[in-house]
Amino acid sequence: MNWNLLSINDLSRDEIESVLATASKDFLELSKRDIKKVPTLRGRTIIDLFYEKSTRTSTSFELAGKRLSADVINVKADSSAVGKGESLKDTTLTINAYRPDIIVIRHPHVGAAAFVSRFTEAHVINAGDGKGEHPTQCLLDIFSLRQEFRNLEGLKVAIVGDILHSRVARSNIQGFQKMGMKVKLVAPPSLLPRGVEALGAEVAHSLEALAGMDVIYLLRMQTERHESANFVPSLREYIANYCVGRRHLTKGQRVLHPGPINRGVEIEAALADSNENLILQQVEAGLAVRMAIMYRIIVDNAAAGEAASDTASSLHAGAASGASEAEIRNIQAVG
Repeated sequence: MNWNLLSINDLSRDEIESVLATASKDFLELSKRDIKKVPTLRGRTIIDLFYEKSTRTSTSFELAGKRLSADVINVKADSSAVGKGESLKDTTLTINAYRPDIIVIRHPHVGAAAFVSRFTEAHVINAGDGKGEHPTQCLLDIFSLRQEFRNLEGLKVAIVGDILHSRVARSNIQGFQKMGMKVKLVAPPSLLPRGVEALGAEVAHSLEALAGMDVIYLLRMQTERHESANFVPSLREYIANYCVGRRHLTKGQRVLHPGPINRGVEIEAALADSNENLILQQVEAGLAVRMAIMYRIIVDNAAAGEAASDTASSLHAGAASGASEAEIRNIQAVG
């Protein structure tokens, strides 16, 4: 894997497959054991830096680090020096002085995770940056769909709701298509990003478009990002046209939601409590997938560093012994 995970586009399809395989093979069943820990990252330090409220993401990242036996420190913006006016740069420099191995960052501004990566030697994982991206949510969603449908190629997914303000939608549109899925966006025009068609997804404005889809992915209205603008005439009108219930589903369709859900707004209560939704499976998948991400980032990059060190040592030995340029090139190729 790359040094950091800032965007779902940081991962190739093969790398996504590797993360999913690690989550399934090594970590999914761990929660069912009496002892829910492995020594994989013992001695490593992970700092979770959250500038926004979170339940699922923050809890799963904390549990993931602890179950990998890492030392996990949680920093909440409202109880840190941020509340005294400290900048993100200075907070990052302070944290970096403790030499953490991984920094998990959630922030209300797009690009915050990439910004943090400029001021630390730690691996940075984007746990959501404003309206930007949420790559780990995308990975756990892909994992959940793989567990349910096995084959993802050609799977039809409708993403419904406040797409304009959703970092989950931005990651999932790209990630789902990378895995061979077909994506349709269903929302009022005012809640769609301008030029979204360029991402390759079909666009519709009515729940009638759900017919023939395999998966309905629901998004909540992110009113905290609406500022003072009115993106819909009224919440009552939005509910009348876009709140999904069991009557909108056909046999075999499954419903996903990244949470938190707002019952009676984007999803009817009966559907939220039904067997058609995979919401709790997503939560369970989140822990296994985030364990796999942290494991792969640490282990893959450690292995790459050792390989580079071995290559450098071989090159030095070759030069000292009078190796030819061709022999040195061969050593580089192998390394």
